[in-house]
Parts: sequence; structure tokens; C-alpha cells
Amino acid sequence: MLEISFSAETLPQGGALALLVPEGAEAPALFKSLDDATGGTLSRAVKADEFTGKAGSSTVVLAPGAGFDRVVLIGVGRAEAFEPKDAEKAGGIAATALGRGEKAALAVGSLPHAAHVALGAVLGAYHFSLYHGAPEDDKTHRLASLTVLAADAAQAEAAWPALSAVARGVILTRDLVTEPANVLNPVEFAERVSTLRSLGLDVEVLDQPAMEKLGFGALLGVAQGSDAEPRTVIMRWNGGEKDDAPLAFIGKGVTFDSGGISIKPAAGMEEMKWDMAGAATVTGLMAALAGRKAKVNAVGVIGLVENMVSGNAQRPGDVVRSASGQTIEVLNTDAEGRLVLADILWYARERFAPKLMVDLATLTGAIIISLGHEYAGLFSNNDNLAGGLAQAGEITGDKLWRMPMGKEYDALLKSDIADMKNIGGRPGGAITAAQFLKRFVGETPWAHLDIAGTAWSSKPRNGQPKGATGFGVRLLDTFVRTQHEKA
Repeated sequence: MLEISFSAETLPQGGALALLVPEGAEAPALFKSLDDATGGTLSRAVKADEFTGKAGSSTVVLAPGAGFDRVVLIGVGRAEAFEPKDAEKAGGIAATALGRGEKAALAVGSLPHAAHVALGAVLGAYHFSLYHGAPEDDKTHRLASLTVLAADAAQAEAAWPALSAVARGVILTRDLVTEPANVLNPVEFAERVSTLRSLGLDVEVLDQPAMEKLGFGALLGVAQGSDAEPRTVIMRWNGGEKDDAPLAFIGKGVTFDSGGISIKPAAGMEEMKWDMAGAATVTGLMAALAGRKAKVNAVGVIGLVENMVSGNAQRPGDVVRSASGQTIEVLNTDAEGRLVLADILWYARERFAPKLMVDLATLTGAIIISLGHEYAGLFSNNDNLAGGLAQAGEITGDKLWRMPMGKEYDALLKSDIADMKNIGGRPGGAITAAQFLKRFVGETPWAHLDIAGTAWSSKPRNGQPKGATGFGVRLLDTFVRTQHEKA
């Protein structure tokens, strides 16, 4: 992870430097000092490039003089509208532009949210290179340390430990999602979660016999076609009052999804290594809560399976009995994530009697048709919970859009031979999937986040690299911190 330090804003002694420049305001003092030191080079570059400080814009000045290798000017828009998510975007852009040097400085000036600028820089500098042999130098992201120069450096430094824990949670999520499925099978995933005991998390792993004893017929039906044994992992953070009911976060963890006998098309199937992004997000969130010593009780439950084709694979038309006792006719084995969630939602509800439950899953392609890659789908049985999550999403930029639910959609799940079927047809596919999950939560306030369109990005976005996004970690951490954590 990129090493961050904070310092009062003074002109560095050369090297690489990024400056945040507001729009429609007098140039920052450091800009003026550096412009003088380089004989007006920055002023000429700004004029030539018509740089105005518009949000998201940037200008790179190479070898401007005074010992500087490069100076990057980053527009942040109007200073009065500068919010934490804007600060993180600017930090990400800066880290990308400064990535070829081993160390650099980033000047925030009198703008607020310097610690969030650092958070964006850490996440913008993220790169997964575990399986590269000897990458070419010109493609290597070498930035190892960044000094954030800010007027409120002491305040930012005090805020950084908590944000650093969140950054580590996002990076953990990204690492898990990016790992290939031949490495990160359910057993390996569970072993990696077990290492988080070092943060103070209680971690419990249920193997296949334990799940059979609990009656996890829906989850085990998905897993039966794979040689990789399934696991359910329970993470607990006890930072609140002893008798406080926990917040429960539930994650779908299909480490590879072939579709089973209802097999997916070959084109794009390699992307199904990240069908466990919901479980990865829950893991990253629990690591973040423990890392910053959150004053709340929380439990994370993730169901880890591989959905494969074999002579023992679940068949279309099979009927399975879930842990709730409800039976499910499996019409499509590629609608497997909801089967995994059915058992662990019920289990979390019955065992922990949580204050609320939020599940995350790359559940349906239908949500991508509905919302593209800009918003995750939000479904809920509780208006207050839905509103709180949406508000947290606006703060962090992990945006949610609430989708409808209702008995008309629920009727589409009626089965002739079981309590329900696992699909309701193509129309409203994301909605009927949520209606299916709702049958396993009872009266507990519950929300389902369908992150199929937001867990992975095929191109860089908002100052962040392409690939695994870590969507949901900052969202849920903010939700916990602002609405449920005790002061």
C-alpha cells in the first residue's frame, strides 16, 4: 500500500509534485512560488493548455526547472463544493499521474479533506502485479510514498489512521476479487479470512459436514458439482455494548461460476472469477471496522462455493430444501447466487438476531441492463434502511438506486411442485431475484445490493484503476460510522 505522510505546505526541494487547483479562484500560494522558481513555466503551461481548474482536468508540465521532474496541475472545481468524494477523485488522479516516480508530493493547499485526498491517492495507486514476471519498466507503477502538503496537516494526520484502515479494507477486497479462480477457491478464501484474526476479528469456518448438519441444502446444491469443498465463514467484530444486537453483512462468494449445467457462453466466462465480489466486500468491510476499532457490533457471513459442471452437478428441475425448511425448484443452475444467500441469510437471522441485514452479491445481469455500471441496485423491506444506505452512497460515490419490490413480482416465483422456483423469467429479473431473497429474512430490516455492474470496471474511472473496484466497502463503512456507531 502507498505510504502516506502529511506535512505543512512548503515548496519541496524538487522531484515530482502535484497541485490541486480550484476553479474560479486565485492560484494557490504554492503555485505562485513554484511559478516564480521556474521562471513562469507554470503560467505559460496553464495558458497554453487553457487549464482553468475544472473538476477532473489536469495538465502535466515536464522538467519545468528548479529541480522538478514533473509538476501535475489537477483541477478540482469550485472550492466551496469540494466534498470528500471529490477529494478522493483528485487524489486518485494525482497518484496515477505521479506513478512513475518512487516518491512524490501532493499539495492540497487550503482545501479541506486532505486525509480523503490521501485515501484517493492510495486507492488510485493500487495495482495487482502478483503474477507478473518481470514487467517492463515503463509499465510499472513505482510510486511507493507520497507526502501530502496541506494547511491542515495536523488534522489530516489525526484522521488518517481510520481512513487508512478503510483503504486496507478496499485493497483487500480488490485483491480477493482479482485473484484467479484456480488459486482462490472456497477453501483458500476461508484460510485468507482466517488471517484477519490478527486484527481482532473472531473468525469461524463451517466446513461441509457442519453445513449439512445445519441443513444448508440450497448452498450445498450449488457446490455439489465441484471438487472444491464449500465453506461458510463467520466474522465477528464486537466493538459496541455487550448486549447490542449486531449489524449483519452477508456476501455471495461464488469463486467461479460456470453456470453449472445451465452453462454460460464461453465468451466472457473468465470474468466469472469475480462472482465472489459480494463476499470479498464483506471481508474488506469487516477488516476495515476492526482496523479502525469501530464502536459497533457487526457480523459478516459469507457463503463460499464453486458452481461447476460435472456428473454430480445440480440439474435443472432438482428440488432442494433450504435451511429455512422452504423447498426450492431449481429451474436454472446459473441462478445459483440466490441459493447460496438463501441459507446464509436465514442462518444469520436465526443465530444472531441482528438489528439489520445487508447482503451484497453480483447477482444478476438484469441489473446491468437496468442501471449500467453507474449505480448498484438497492432493494429493501425497510424505508429507513434503504434511505440510510442511499445517503451513504452519495457521500462516498458508491451510488445506489432503489428498485421496486411487490407481491406482483413475488407471484412470478410460484412453483407447481415446491414452495418456490429459483427464477421468475426474464422480465424484472433483478427484482424477482430480490423477491426470492426476501423470503429468507422474515421481519428483520433488510437490504439487498446487486453489485453486478459495479464490482468490476473495464476501464479507469474517477481516478481509480480498471479492474476490481472494491465497491461497497467505503459505502458500508460510512453507513456504519454515520448512522450506527456510538460516539
